[in-house]
Amino acid sequence: MPTPAEGRPSEARPSEARSRLLATATRLFYTEGIHAVGIDRIVAEAKVTRATLYRHFPGKEDLVLAYLGEVDRVMRGQADQAVAARPAPADSLRALGESIAEGIRSPGFRGCAFLNAAAEYPDPASPVHQAVLAHRQWFLDTVTELLAKIQETGAEPAARHFVMMRDGAMAAGCLFDPELICETFLHGVDRLLRVYAATDYSQGALS
Repeated sequence: MPTPAEGRPSEARPSEARSRLLATATRLFYTEGIHAVGIDRIVAEAKVTRATLYRHFPGKEDLVLAYLGEVDRVMRGQADQAVAARPAPADSLRALGESIAEGIRSPGFRGCAFLNAAAEYPDPASPVHQAVLAHRQWFLDTVTELLAKIQETGAEPAARHFVMMRDGAMAAGCLFDPELICETFLHGVDRLLRVYAATDYSQGALS
């Protein structure tokens, strides 16, 4: 008979075993890569049986999707905190940029979990690839909505500019001096917001 820690998750909260599996997979997938980490490694480090893993995650893809879902949940929470801390739209976007920079500066930073996953799952039909696209659409929509509160004209192209700067900073942050990368990124965010508020951004980008 399975122990309470390895039984099916209750409706009240996930089981300890599921939480341990997800935490282990999250750490390994992010630091070493998804394809590089096998089920046996996850089972061993999480200290559960294969039967327990498959009870909670029928296949590795399900575990990968849960990993990305957890990263998505954390990032949405950070965005909500940034907006709550600084309600003015421009200040919210600066706070969002600072949250991104804080992640880049953190120990063990290995780039964007979603961009990394997209590189390992390039097939657009893959559920993992679709999860990446859904997350990125949420982020683009979030930035667009905040910019539209400053002025509606050009909100989407300006948001795409913000997302591209974020992508570049996340990619470069694990290759070069993170302090320099963050300084450049935050300067770009500030410049984008200043130009966006003062001009018709739909007619062109920064000048």
